[in-house]
Amino acid sequence: MSDNAVKTVTVELSVVLGRASMPVNQLLKMGRGAVIELDTTVNDHAYIYANDRLIARGEVLVIDNHVGVTITDTVGISDET
Repeated sequence: MSDNAVKTVTVELSVVLGRASMPVNQLLKMGRGAVIELDTTVNDHAYIYANDRLIARGEVLVIDNHVGVTITDTVGISDET
């Protein structure tokens, strides 16, 4: 595969800030402005996934009205746990 072919491949990126579990009926009762408490704190890493595979950890940034993530370390295949 040439370098040009690789540059056109699309990868879906996801950033996970934290997780929560709740019954469906509680979720259905939520409306605009509801708060879902996550199992993380503001000092914890965000987890960055490419095509559902963990690739890095990072910190959330807010600049003006934009949210981003700065990568603090990458994750190898043996580090994924």
